[in-house]
Amino acid sequence: MLTRRAGSVLALGLVAMLGWSLAVSASMPSWYDPDRDCQQAFPLAEGNGLRITSSWLPPHATCDFGDGELHQFISPTRSTVLTIVFALTAALTLAGLYFVLRRLTAPAGILRSAEAVDLRGRQLRHLGAGAFLTLLVVGLFAGANVFAAFLGGPPGMLIVALTAIAALSAVAAALDRQLGPLPSTARDSQRRGAVVGCVTIATVFFITAASGNFPFYRIWVAPVGAITYLLVVTVQWSRATRGVRTGLAGVLGADE
Repeated sequence: MLTRRAGSVLALGLVAMLGWSLAVSASMPSWYDPDRDCQQAFPLAEGNGLRITSSWLPPHATCDFGDGELHQFISPTRSTVLTIVFALTAALTLAGLYFVLRRLTAPAGILRSAEAVDLRGRQLRHLGAGAFLTLLVVGLFAGANVFAAFLGGPPGMLIVALTAIAALSAVAAALDRQLGPLPSTARDSQRRGAVVGCVTIATVFFITAASGNFPFYRIWVAPVGAITYLLVVTVQWSRATRGVRTGLAGVLGADE
């Protein structure tokens, strides 16, 4: 049951972790004017200067006004609660990831035949629909990353990236199931979808980093993602077709 619901468990874990990162960010001094937040939180504190230190795990933020005392912006109680919430959400996410990986190594299942199927037309529909959906997913990822950077900090950006990989992998696997190479099984589609999601988002990340724009993804990463999808899926079709030809050659040779 959990293996079948692995995607839902992973999605729930990622959403919960994103909520945790937003809660921690909201508990810290604001990124745009942290000095004002510290001064409002501790109006009686005086000193020669203000220094703010913070950490995400455990959630911690202090305001040092130079008066010899560290003022705790996040109370110990809230820090403890947020740390426990992180442990629970991380455990849920890891459980979802574990069951997703188990599904990728599950029995192959029923083999779908390529008999009486226009494989060329099927491949073109697969590439066209997949490139369009990848364009949308990567575009949403680029926009969501901007909000995550400001509202959720580094953990929020990491969680959004993991969510993008999971979402694109799921979309690619579902599309492969409907329009992918034949003969094939459900496990084959899931594996090919996982490869598409990981390779596409990794390519977008490395190209953005190489261009000097990281951590903010520009909108041009959407067509880059679509092109990457086309290349990866084309290679997958080529490998599948070559495997079928090799198998047929072996059968014909055995018949001779």
